Amino acid sequence: MTTSADLHFYFDPVCPFAWMTSKWVRIVAAQRDYAVDWRFISLRILNANVDYATHFPEHYVDGHTAGLRLLRVCARARQEHGREAVGLLYTALGTRLFDTRRDVDPLSASEQGSRGMLEPLLRGVGLPTALADALDDATFDEVIRAETEDALALTGRDVGTPILHFQPPGGTAFFGPVISRLPSPDDAGRLWDHVIGLASFPGFAEIKRSLRERPQLASFGVDTETGGTEEDWHGGSRRPKK
Repeated sequence: MTTSADLHFYFDPVCPFAWMTSKWVRIVAAQRDYAVDWRFISLRILNANVDYATHFPEHYVDGHTAGLRLLRVCARARQEHGREAVGLLYTALGTRLFDTRRDVDPLSASEQGSRGMLEPLLRGVGLPTALADALDDATFDEVIRAETEDALALTGRDVGTPILHFQPPGGTAFFGPVISRLPSPDDAGRLWDHVIGLASFPGFAEIKRSLRERPQLASFGVDTETGGTEEDWHGGSRRPKK
């Protein structure tokens, strides 16, 4: 499916780094009148053949499964209400999952993919709560899997989320940029210009650093005045401690 978007943004709604990058992208899109098409990549599908017990910290399988369930709802929303509905719903999901303090409003990994969490968000963005029926509708997995494969075909498979495709269909795509702190409106465009500079060079391959701060998000207990604890991450997931 083709669009006239300036950027294709592939996201899993349970990925905190995808959410942080999406907030940055929204700032830039508003400043520069970019059109963004929000597309799907499922961490659960991406890791379908991985042993979660040995490769991820506890509860990651619950979180990634919740992400797939929420993507089913996003897919149904797009099918019935258009592509703009995906951006609205992703904003509501990310705000609930990551910009809400857990000590104020606890939310377990399994609850992230529940009707109880989702239905108020659907109402809040003017979408019917009946869309929540898609949480358990695996028929939407086909389109999510296809879009995940589209993203991986652009970058290779040793990646996580988000994946950004610049000036599609012919432009460069890569995993990231991954940021732990949201730039100010004044810095957002300047930082973005550096990203565009890399993306516009045909030979650009990779910049990578697995040591990251915990993202500066309320759900991680990290406020905008401090930096998060540095941890080792792989493809958007924390490595389990040995």
